[in-house]
Amino acid sequence: MSEHDPQLAAAADIRARIDTSKPHSARFWNYFVGGKDHYEVDRETGDHIKDIFPGLVDVARTSRQFLGRAVRHLAVEQGIRQFLDIGTGLPTADNTHEVAQRVAPDARIVYVDSDPLVLAHARALLTSTPEGRTAYLDADLYAPEEILKAAEGTLDLSRPVALMILNTLGHVADHDQARDVVNRLMAGLPSGSYLVISDSTSTSAGMIAASEAYNSSGAVPYYVRSVDEIAAFFDGLELAEPGVVQVTQWRPESDDTGGMTAVDAYGAVGRKP
Repeated sequence: MSEHDPQLAAAADIRARIDTSKPHSARFWNYFVGGKDHYEVDRETGDHIKDIFPGLVDVARTSRQFLGRAVRHLAVEQGIRQFLDIGTGLPTADNTHEVAQRVAPDARIVYVDSDPLVLAHARALLTSTPEGRTAYLDADLYAPEEILKAAEGTLDLSRPVALMILNTLGHVADHDQARDVVNRLMAGLPSGSYLVISDSTSTSAGMIAASEAYNSSGAVPYYVRSVDEIAAFFDGLELAEPGVVQVTQWRPESDDTGGMTAVDAYGAVGRKP
């Protein structure tokens, strides 16, 4: 490619937007779940926080397992074939499209993130079965209507969609603003659509200390919330059993929680009437 090639220029622009001098939430989480896309600053911060609160590694791992169980439940038991995954994070094992298309090859998935590092790895998320489809949107969480409009290039918004927002809303400092974003996204989806949320919670002194340490590291802050605040995201929706619970307790499967039940992360699945 020539030096004036637009693809080369776009790749250079993405690289220029990636800051490796400060820890980064997607890389930090990737380190905790056993991925390879992280830098020394992320590992140093991760190791420091593990010293403060080793349970955060369990939160990362079990939250990822919750994603898999929720997607399988929706695809197999509820017949959902469309997923809008906002706050994608870095590709690891069992991404949303892999879980969904494993049980429903015709599933369509749109990933949404505004982070340049995630964008740089997005092509790893764009594999798909021949029957299905995947897409990636470089879009801002705070622009729900723009996300929905862009998603229409892949999804049929007249049919039910599962909106996935996992370990992302903690980046929105104001709870009312976070609820507004969720409500505006769900307002653009039809009856029979689902909301899936999980986030770290302020349910132990260790998690609160870990959050404070992370927020003082120079990274984009992540705010842990109460269980009631997590539950408020589902106001007006019909909660699937067992409701808003620790992620390890949401329809657990014998082979993934390792007998663990207590983690500082709560999640739920709700249906739009």
